Amino acid sequence: MKSFWRILAFARPYRFNVVLNILFNLLGIVFSLVSITLVIPVLGLIFGTTEAVTESPAYTGNLIAYVKDSLYYEIGLRLKEVGQAEALFFVCIVVIVAFFLKNLFTYLALYAITPLRNGITKDLRLALHNKILELPLSFFTEQRKGDLISRMTTDLKEIEWSILMTIEMFFRDPIMILASLLILVWMSPALTAFVFLLLPLVALLVTAIGKSLKRSSTRAQQQMGDLMSQTEESVTGLKVIKAFNAEPLKKGLFKRTVEAYFRTMNSVMRKSDMASPLSETLGVAVMSVIIWYGGRLVLQENDFTAEAFIAYILFFYQILAPAKALSKASYHIQRGNASSERVWEILDAQNPIEDPQQPKTFTTFSKSLEFRKVSFSYASEEGVPKKVLHDIDLEIPKGKMVALVGQSGSGKTTLTNLVPRFYEVEEGALLIDGLNVKDIPLKTLRAQLGIVTQESLLFNESVHYNIALGKPEASREEVIAAAKIANAHDFVTGLENGYETNIGDGGGKLSGGQRQRLSIARAVLKNPPILLLDEATSALDTESERLVQDALYKLMENRTSLVVAHRLSTVQHADLIVVMDEGRIAEMGTHTALLERKGIYKKLVELQSFVSE
Repeated sequence: MKSFWRILAFARPYRFNVVLNILFNLLGIVFSLVSITLVIPVLGLIFGTTEAVTESPAYTGNLIAYVKDSLYYEIGLRLKEVGQAEALFFVCIVVIVAFFLKNLFTYLALYAITPLRNGITKDLRLALHNKILELPLSFFTEQRKGDLISRMTTDLKEIEWSILMTIEMFFRDPIMILASLLILVWMSPALTAFVFLLLPLVALLVTAIGKSLKRSSTRAQQQMGDLMSQTEESVTGLKVIKAFNAEPLKKGLFKRTVEAYFRTMNSVMRKSDMASPLSETLGVAVMSVIIWYGGRLVLQENDFTAEAFIAYILFFYQILAPAKALSKASYHIQRGNASSERVWEILDAQNPIEDPQQPKTFTTFSKSLEFRKVSFSYASEEGVPKKVLHDIDLEIPKGKMVALVGQSGSGKTTLTNLVPRFYEVEEGALLIDGLNVKDIPLKTLRAQLGIVTQESLLFNESVHYNIALGKPEASREEVIAAAKIANAHDFVTGLENGYETNIGDGGGKLSGGQRQRLSIARAVLKNPPILLLDEATSALDTESERLVQDALYKLMENRTSLVVAHRLSTVQHADLIVVMDEGRIAEMGTHTALLERKGIYKKLVELQSFVSE
């Protein structure tokens, strides 16, 4: 339950709502108990089993006796004035009014607590989203997107319901039960003690089923995460699935997952649905015992009057509904606890990439970007780190273009990902103007960088929104100017709503070349001094490549550029070409010098020339 109590800590901003909820619940309980309390003296006086109090009572120090005698005295007066039938009618009206007020305050209690229930869910959803944005990329290599979405939707919905049940359990039902029990103890200690002997058995049974429910709920939430992951993969990979006739394979996998979730949810719902009939059965059993034992007190031992026994049963009946709600709430809390543990797995995740505690002053890039003996490893599935970069020494002076080339898996992209600290340098140091990037605030560091990747990462928003992502305050004129430099303005103006056209999920309404030019326009508008280009043209056709390459040349003018190149023809004019091989720098030099060396670079050029022919 520890993780669930931590969730309830989000209730602090809604303390006033909690106070109102408690106040209204107390008033509702008072009117509920008062309505029953009125029945006892009326029945006794009407049926002649209780002597009327004929003189106004004086207070002698016993508050309970004084209140009781005063009540009997007032009711006795009314009986004399209007008669028994009219007095009974009057009491019935009072009982109806009392129950109306009870239900009114019960509604007001729920009305007051609604902002807390929805507010906790809102704050949790915001905290999860913010945490996801803050976590490093390495965290998401171990997580599936569908499972993360499930935690922000299904798990939070489960927590929301369990929060409501918890609020009822702590701020209404226990108070009702306690107040009723106190009255029952006052009315008949012996009968109430007999009832208490049965409660531990009921509690043990409910607890055992609750623990089993939590285990099943945890498994169900994990399977829901798998379902959402597979759905997301099927939608994004639909083209590949169809191309390889893999529909039967994906259908079979999804069917197995759905059936496993079906079986688990059957178990969860059966155990959860057991709460109501089980609590009702146990309540009736206890009620039957009370009637048997209390009836003996009335009939044989004369310790109880008939009207007191009826009132006792009515008071005990007041316990059954909240006890039933408590039982049901405990099942929801177990399910909510399973979901809260999954939520806290995200919120408690450690981010090794943080802002420095004592940051160095850095304004703008002016000298060089330097890799000094840099090494880096990825975590493997076996848990053993896999080294992908070895002792990289590389300096990129301001205004120069450096290209990284080599076979796939040689470490080119990993090297560029270290610059914005998507991943952390493990050995050695990455320096900007002589300052270690770890000593520069992340926001300041990334403000110096513009990134264009092979995969155009666009959002399901307008063209203007996507271009202005790094500079949301940019005017339309600035956005248009950036689009013109990126050779995007012409096709944007041809869209249905121009710069306000929604481009669809991931920019799906645009071609690959159009998406890439919007990515370049985004980098142009940011106007960074350092550019990181990761195979920005490798996935394009010849015409699109020409347009994008032209836009890239405009973008790189007078800027420091680190370019990962797949097509070597695009980097022949680079100031320095770095050839990567198995995580090491194998060769460095200009295009001409590397060809003369007749090493790895020359082989790569010849291989691409052969393929293009």
